[in-house]
Amino acid sequence: MPKDVVKHDQLPSVSPGPAADQAEDRAGRVESRGIDHVPEAERHGRPFELFPVWLGANVSYLYLLIGGSLPVIGLSVPQALLIVVLGNGFWLLVGYTATSGPSSGTPSTVVTRAIYGVRGNRPFSAGLSWITWVGYVGVNLAVTSLAGYALLESLGLSMSTLLRIVTAVAIGVATFAISVYGHATIVRCSGLFSLLLGGSMLLLGGFVAAEAQSVPSDFTPLQGGDLWAAMLAGLAVVAAGPLSYCNGADYSRYLPTGSSRRAVFGWTALGGWLPAVVLGTIGVFAGTVVDMTEPQVSMGELLPGWFYRVFLLTVVVGLITNNIITAYSAGLALQAVGVALSRATSVLVATALGGALCYILITTEFLTAFRNLLSLSVTFLAPALTIYAVDVWLRRNRYDGPALHDLRPGGPFWYRGGYNIAGIAALAAGTAAALVCVNTTVWQGPVASGLGGVDLAVLAGPMVSLAIYLTLGRGLRRESG
Repeated sequence: MPKDVVKHDQLPSVSPGPAADQAEDRAGRVESRGIDHVPEAERHGRPFELFPVWLGANVSYLYLLIGGSLPVIGLSVPQALLIVVLGNGFWLLVGYTATSGPSSGTPSTVVTRAIYGVRGNRPFSAGLSWITWVGYVGVNLAVTSLAGYALLESLGLSMSTLLRIVTAVAIGVATFAISVYGHATIVRCSGLFSLLLGGSMLLLGGFVAAEAQSVPSDFTPLQGGDLWAAMLAGLAVVAAGPLSYCNGADYSRYLPTGSSRRAVFGWTALGGWLPAVVLGTIGVFAGTVVDMTEPQVSMGELLPGWFYRVFLLTVVVGLITNNIITAYSAGLALQAVGVALSRATSVLVATALGGALCYILITTEFLTAFRNLLSLSVTFLAPALTIYAVDVWLRRNRYDGPALHDLRPGGPFWYRGGYNIAGIAALAAGTAAALVCVNTTVWQGPVASGLGGVDLAVLAGPMVSLAIYLTLGRGLRRESG
């Protein structure tokens, strides 16, 4: 092998670890570690701290928007509520994969080197994850900007082009400012965000409940194939929320190795599931009385004037908190791709690209673009998260953190030429199966077309990936002892 190739592959995945006094993970101090392994001496905290992290990040207007979109596509209230609960069941996979954080001491996009190989991981895990999270940064910035515009208009300001740009930039700066400080600051701020946002959303639920109807006035029940098509389309949109979080280990990797796996799993899953279901439910009931295609405006019909402004402010702050952890993970993913940037610079890149996407989204028919983005992302996110969870089970959650950073040919996760065919084949086949079953306005798979628009992507992708990875990776359980 040429000398320069050997040298490249022997490079560490990030710059050498910082000195112990510089690496301390403290709130208010810029986190110096990126994707490098966190040694046991620097581990701290308890699993419970994961609950406010995930709760604060998911008291998000997006779930209100998703829930409100279900009546729009023709579902009754009971049908929509069933879909909200079932779709958010995927939070169980997020919680399960988060247990790999304390075990490995590394972020999720490094753990997955065990699945795809050290070279295969770059495009098939870190690369796809980075694209996904940049996309969600853009979506969050777009929705936050729209809510910010509505808030400023409610205060009597005239929204000029300059003021719109300044508002969007200010939101992006707020996202970057906290994300760049990193893990400890995010954990510290999460408790306060959870209390303030959670309290506001409960008040919102009370106001919506007072006006909600059991059946919308213009509702026409769907039947037969149309009903199944609407329910499965709704399931895919709801499931896209938890499926976008293939990054559970990013926030649990600083916990001590001996942390309870059950607690890590439970607090992570509950922290995401609870606000997603509550807000999705509020969105469903709000959709029975107002037009939820632009809820940042239409919700004003349901709420007292004073609380409408509180609601809009809550939307802005809630989406910023969601974007904080998304941008943080996007920064780690870009490092895992192999781009030689600091974590802080990687976060800045994700925020800037998300801002460009934000501009595109707010100049299009947003709700349609949003549903298409969610549905298409499920085609690879659902197989990817399923494979990750299966790998954790097959290996009994035993990951050697330092070994995951060995990029040399012949290393523990080199496999064949740096690629693990088991993970790559499972992801490719699962994504292909989902693509032929998906139904969106930009792409309709042949299976969805043959079934009259029924979207089976959220079921087909994971089932195919599960079968293939269990078959090709069956030796992993024996190897883990």
